Amino acid sequence: MSELIKHECGIALIRLLKPLGYYLSKYGTSFYGLNKLHLLMQKQQNRGQDGAGIANIKFDLNPGNRYINRIRSNSQTPIIDVFKQAFQKIRKLQNEHPDRLLDTDWLKQNLEFTGELFLGHLRYGTFGSNLIENLHPVVRNNNWMTKNLVLAGNFNMTNVDELFQKLIELGQYPVETSDTITILEKIGHFLDEENEILYRNFKESGIKKKEISLKIAEQIELQNVLKNSSDNWDGGYVIAGLLGHGDSFVLRDPAGIRPAFYYKDDEVVVAASERPVIQTAFNVVAEKVHEIKPGYALIIKKNGKVNELLYKNPIEKKSCSFERIYFSRGTDKDIYKERKKLGSLLAPQILKAIDYDLTNTVFSYIPNTASVAFYGLIEELETFCNKIKKDKILNLGVRATSKDIENILKLKPRVEKVAVKDIKMRTFITEDIQRDDLVAHVYDITYGTVKKRVDNLVIIDDSIVRGTTLKKSILRIIDRLGPKRIIVASSAPQIRYPDCYGIDMAILNDFIAFKAVIELLNETNQQNLINEIYKKSKKQENLPKEEIINHVKDIYKAFSHERISEKISDILTSKDIKAEVKIIYQTIEDLHEACPNHTGDWYFTGNYPTPGGNKVVNKSFINYCEGRNERAY
Repeated sequence: MSELIKHECGIALIRLLKPLGYYLSKYGTSFYGLNKLHLLMQKQQNRGQDGAGIANIKFDLNPGNRYINRIRSNSQTPIIDVFKQAFQKIRKLQNEHPDRLLDTDWLKQNLEFTGELFLGHLRYGTFGSNLIENLHPVVRNNNWMTKNLVLAGNFNMTNVDELFQKLIELGQYPVETSDTITILEKIGHFLDEENEILYRNFKESGIKKKEISLKIAEQIELQNVLKNSSDNWDGGYVIAGLLGHGDSFVLRDPAGIRPAFYYKDDEVVVAASERPVIQTAFNVVAEKVHEIKPGYALIIKKNGKVNELLYKNPIEKKSCSFERIYFSRGTDKDIYKERKKLGSLLAPQILKAIDYDLTNTVFSYIPNTASVAFYGLIEELETFCNKIKKDKILNLGVRATSKDIENILKLKPRVEKVAVKDIKMRTFITEDIQRDDLVAHVYDITYGTVKKRVDNLVIIDDSIVRGTTLKKSILRIIDRLGPKRIIVASSAPQIRYPDCYGIDMAILNDFIAFKAVIELLNETNQQNLINEIYKKSKKQENLPKEEIINHVKDIYKAFSHERISEKISDILTSKDIKAEVKIIYQTIEDLHEACPNHTGDWYFTGNYPTPGGNKVVNKSFINYCEGRNERAY
């Protein structure tokens, strides 16, 4: 993705199953859990760079001792800052009393982040500011250990207003409407309720008050709490929580929109947003890392018992396909294959666009995240070349000479690195976004790689959302190489609809595909269609989300996929571009062929997995028609 799109968040949870001295003895450190948390978060930096936070719970401390520790940071390097703070007292102890680093009992009683249960979070702020109070983990404090709740998640709820009203109906007086606080208070309410039910039962049984706390900790049913809490949730989410006494959970939405994985052995339970980070941190094969099932919660009791339990009935699985195309790390074995397949499936369209002239075509990619799709494309083109070479050699028959065969074997895709992103320039520009001249020079080009006015230049991108970077920077810079034709091929289909489940794509008029179809409607005197869809959308504006239909789909039906791509090419081609420009997009059918198990494609098709999605796209279209450039949720 050549343009900056904020998305997702990352979580990491670690539960140590052995006494702390075990890890010192086996691994030579009293800070095994903290070290592993650091590694998991570093390996998920791709999921959030706006802020970071960690929390830790210590088991079985005597009353009067702090058993929940938390650090959050919104600095420019939040992971570094968080762990610098966490290790600061450890380093001081190492200098002054190094012998105490070997005393796990003393450390647990006297030093922060030396407990058994850890939670980490990386934030990409799709909505709201990055003030410290907005960062995860968030905490709901209480003097009862079993009522303390620490929460962190990767989620966006589409119906925050509805959830806010539900809290009021429960008798609460919430002071914030954010989905984070709303979810925290909703879970907290039913956690309190579960505590009260157990308390009354134990009290009626004649158990002393002091002993009741221990009994509640043993018998509290998180499955019930999560089932009751999530009754009205609509969105994509993975939420991790810690209870003060030591229970913990990681739950996933019923459509499996957001990703979550876990691993367990006799030493540790670990959960994270991506599979390869667990593999790397704990040196385990992919087959031992399990995906949390949609509608299920991984529940880890304080006694070490681990279960994956149903808390909400699953619906049709619609895992986010953007995870496969771009967001998740490409080191996952399945994602790597899928991205290569996405590239290979672009080959027929690209060959047609260059008139099958491989001799006079240079292939490259921008940005680096598109490299795996690029490898897949090149492999497919090499297969195509091999077939041509085979046929030509066979046609030569007995007349074949060594020179003839050598000339035939020269046919292969011409691969060059034509553009390199200047990271320092990009960082500087974020501080002064008005300086278009700097924006236009984010990429450096490699001169001499293209034969002027002779070669086609094919560039692979993993997605084209707004097209801003293409128009203002990439196309202008690579046009300086002098290609006859520039073909930009996106391994993702046309992005036509807003996302409301965690990706920062919320305004319809931001999308170049939407702008293109509006221009086409105006050019073909079909503006009345816009007004018709507006009337339909406005009519259902105040309906319950379950009754709303996505009429915005109709706006794209007047034109073919190819016609819209042609118009996008026109819009993105500035007058000063000398080369012919052609934009190619992946088809929906080929996306599903490449990623058959991740069919969440609502940003491409408008097929939202939850009713809240239809409500958001309906509102987004109304906003566009009424000239309000604002989010629809």
